[in-house]
Amino acid sequence: MTEMTEMAGPYALPATTHSYLARSAESLTEALTATDVPTRYALAHVSALRTAAALLAARARPAPARRRPQKNAWVLLAEVAPELGEWATFFAAGAAKRAAAEAGSTRAVSEREADDLVRDADRFLGVVEASLGLVPHVPLDAGPHARVIPSRREVPRSA
Repeated sequence: MTEMTEMAGPYALPATTHSYLARSAESLTEALTATDVPTRYALAHVSALRTAAALLAARARPAPARRRPQKNAWVLLAEVAPELGEWATFFAAGAAKRAAAEAGSTRAVSEREADDLVRDADRFLGVVEASLGLVPHVPLDAGPHARVIPSRREVPRSA
């Protein structure tokens, strides 16, 4: 079992938390620029996993080894940060698709699913940064030089 620990602010966060956040952002950037759909999906999911790992590094405290059943990152995230339980459930549901995409399946995910997951992983990173007392990063679809991933739900305008 893990327990939540109150942190004194961003300066009190472990170095591993900052490292995971940086690696998450790198994976997100790679996902954004990937042209291969399965790769984009897999990288976005890995970004979310690294974001979860950052929060776990900051808040989770291991239970004694003899009583600790193995749990995946999403189960631990829901225990350590119940307010992120819906995110944990959402990303856990995509794990099988990520595995299929990493195995090279071109049918595992659609382009829309990959684009949506990149946006969702980006939002999740911002939510976790804010929950850790950090200034959230600038979302990928914001700013004058950002590449916007258009939402497939939006109807494109004719020229």
